[in-house]
Amino acid sequence: MNKEQILNKIIDLLAEDLKVLTEAARTAHAAATHEECVPDNKYDTTGLEASYVAQGQANRAQEIRHALEAYKAMVLQSFDEETPVRLTALVSLEDENGNCRNVFLGPEAGGLKLVDGGAEYIVITPESPLGKALLGKVCDDEVCVGQVEGQKIYTIVDVS
Repeated sequence: MNKEQILNKIIDLLAEDLKVLTEAARTAHAAATHEECVPDNKYDTTGLEASYVAQGQANRAQEIRHALEAYKAMVLQSFDEETPVRLTALVSLEDENGNCRNVFLGPEAGGLKLVDGGAEYIVITPESPLGKALLGKVCDDEVCVGQVEGQKIYTIVDVS
């Protein structure tokens, strides 16, 4: 999968998530304001709890909307072996055991996984530990992530 396809897939997934969460927030809001949620006594918190759920879903929908706007406005950059890693880089990493990992450095939606056949691509952000470690590195550089115990060392195999 190339970067253009990755970007389109991220936009599609975020748009679908936004649609689902917006509907969930509407449903939760309707439940919170429904006449059956009017408290019977001072200990009945059904309506209050439903309003918390509605607010949480609305907040999450707003975060996804913001991420979706960021990805729609994104301009993909070209990279070669000597270009330092920055936003929009697609980086292939190899750990000390020879296991490969593909990451896309994006502005939002860290942790989003994209699968294409047998290949998996993970969106990371510059704020993540791996994202911070990758910024400014080039092909064949090593990056260390984690504390001294359990530290993971990756070699940058490819940047596009």
